[in-house]
Amino acid sequence: MSNQEKQNKKQLDEICPKSQNLSRWYTDVVTKAKLADYSPIKGCMVIRPYGYAIWENIKSLLDAEFKRLGHVNAYFPLFIPESFLTKEAEHVEGFAPEVAWVTKGGTDDLEERLAVRPTSEAIIGHMYSKWISSYRDLPVLINQWCNVVRWEKVTRPFLRTTEFLWQEGHTAHRTHEEAKEEVLQMLEVYKDVVQNDFAIPLVSGQKSEKEKFAGAVSTYTIEALMPDGQALQSGTSHDLGQNFAKAFDIQFLDSDGERKYAWTTSWGVSTRLIGALIMVHGDDRGLRLPPKIAPLQAVVIPIVYKESQPVLDKASEVVKRLAAVGVRAKNDDREGFKPGWKYSEYEMLGVPLRIEVGQRDLDKNQLCVVRRDTHEKIFIPDGELEVTVEKLLVEIQENLFKQAQEILNSKTFKAESFEEFIEVIKEKSGMADTVWCGSEECEAKFKEMGGATIRCLNGDAEGQACVCCGKTGKHRVYVARSY
Repeated sequence: MSNQEKQNKKQLDEICPKSQNLSRWYTDVVTKAKLADYSPIKGCMVIRPYGYAIWENIKSLLDAEFKRLGHVNAYFPLFIPESFLTKEAEHVEGFAPEVAWVTKGGTDDLEERLAVRPTSEAIIGHMYSKWISSYRDLPVLINQWCNVVRWEKVTRPFLRTTEFLWQEGHTAHRTHEEAKEEVLQMLEVYKDVVQNDFAIPLVSGQKSEKEKFAGAVSTYTIEALMPDGQALQSGTSHDLGQNFAKAFDIQFLDSDGERKYAWTTSWGVSTRLIGALIMVHGDDRGLRLPPKIAPLQAVVIPIVYKESQPVLDKASEVVKRLAAVGVRAKNDDREGFKPGWKYSEYEMLGVPLRIEVGQRDLDKNQLCVVRRDTHEKIFIPDGELEVTVEKLLVEIQENLFKQAQEILNSKTFKAESFEEFIEVIKEKSGMADTVWCGSEECEAKFKEMGGATIRCLNGDAEGQACVCCGKTGKHRVYVARSY
């Protein structure tokens, strides 16, 4: 074994077991799977090509859905004048602790501070006020793919960083009913993509008043549950009512001759979805990526000894055949790396299928296929390659969702008293499905006593008692600690 191989093997072997220390395991996987690296700027990360390839797949899936529903992409400035940010009082108050400010341009002091975009409602509201004058201009359905900056105190790659990538949709409508339809429609888009493509089951619903987006009338969320029982807010959709329309004077002349304020929405997901993929599906060997989101769905590894050319030719042929049926495949014919080391490398990268091509397989007119999710080794006739690979990719996608669903089910508990709530959060490390009266005092008690927050509402309480105060319950809610 060469020195390079020994070093690479050491790196692969050094991953901390997931069950032993989830936080350290997560960091090991992020770095060893070459998803991201730490930058010299505190709290920021460098997204490496493999991690960015996952983000590109996320973008492609979501962007296609956005455009199918009539949205178009645009781009708005990174810098927002302080006077814009302060126009909506609740909004600026909510973001003030996280805003980064620019006070100089070159050597000159700026007359007005510029906020580095924490979110874009303010600047987009200003532009919409210029573009919208008649009901005929509505609806406006715009999305942008960009970076934002929020000065976080505690950071972790993908899950929470000072700078991150996201998309933010911003729409303006003629009526509140149209705006509310948009909010719920986009929530369903997020649910569909995360559950069907990411293979991550979710709970979803409306946020409490305390947990809603600053400046919104209401916020809806999708929440994924991680293996340690902590929730990860994975996407949000906001009904902004007329708050930003009034702050930025977004008015239109309606068909009845009256001037009215528009009704606006915003919605977004970010690179923290990659963190969810890692944490939900990964194991002690590294990533396990659902085929629909994996940059590489199959890797072909030629096992070369003396007679190499027929094996190398077959490996190239296999990749071409898979590409012809839409499978993202790669032939790893690098010299100087033994097959066993390559196996470990692609397991770390989470590639769903590994196809081994050796002389013995050629002699038997067969191929060896290994599943990343179960490590099952399957020998298939050469002529059944395409149909078998397509079938296995579907099975892997379904199996990863099933395993993730088991995490959600096994970590979610009904709590009929405050004692049971504390037991769920602190002893079972889970998410509580419980009853809340709707008061701020009881919501605060969830956090003060359990270190947990209401993730979303979960229907009517149907006359049950609030677990905090014993009064008539208003909502069933999911409550959990969160990232």
